[in-house]
Amino acid sequence: MRVGLYPGTFDPITLGHIDIIRRAAVLLDRLVVGVAINRDKGPLFDLEERVAMIEAECAELAKQTGIEIRVHPFENLLIDCARDVGAQVIVRGLRAVADFEYEYQMVGMNRQLDDTIETVFLMAEAQHQAIASKLVKEIARLDGDISKFVTPRVKTALMAQLGKT
Repeated sequence: MRVGLYPGTFDPITLGHIDIIRRAAVLLDRLVVGVAINRDKGPLFDLEERVAMIEAECAELAKQTGIEIRVHPFENLLIDCARDVGAQVIVRGLRAVADFEYEYQMVGMNRQLDDTIETVFLMAEAQHQAIASKLVKEIARLDGDISKFVTPRVKTALMAQLGKT
């Protein structure tokens, strides 16, 4: 069974994330979306809210693809999380060259920690390359339209979280 891990903070999950999840799922037998508990980033949504949003967004994808998609919170090293969920592959999305430099360094470190787990990169589709959760939150805070960047369900949750309902 080919198991992949797609890790991130997902604060909130965007159409870019969903695109990578959709494309990764068809390459694997099971995809685990690892939700990082990253206290340094100070997420807007708490862990339970992020997990619930991802589960809701992935439910239909799982039905469409016939692939098992699980959501797994983690606070340990990424490579340890991959081992915990039985992943042979870590899936990473790339938007720009700047992403690649950081990801290249992470792959090197992860290979030093466990050379049996591969990392694969999926390029974001052109219409999603500029999407970043941080920017989506900023646009929403400043009353901009985020409809092109998140699903209606995530938009509703984000606006409520910001007190803009």
